[in-house]
Amino acid sequence: MFSGIGLQELLVIFLVVLILFGAKRIPDIATGLGRGIRDFKKAVKDTQDEIKKDSSANDKLEDKHHD
Repeated sequence: MFSGIGLQELLVIFLVVLILFGAKRIPDIATGLGRGIRDFKKAVKDTQDEIKKDSSANDKLEDKHHD
């Protein structure tokens, strides 16, 4: 994903973020971003679990109809 980004580019990005948001807000932004990523992963996992549950319920229904 970041194969094209080198150390110089990351440094420039960090400096721009530092200038835009200030040093005091960066930890808050990082915390919020981490929470958002965690919530997104949980939502994806919950959705996958629901799909698997529905799929297994449909398989059981089909098995009952074939008997």
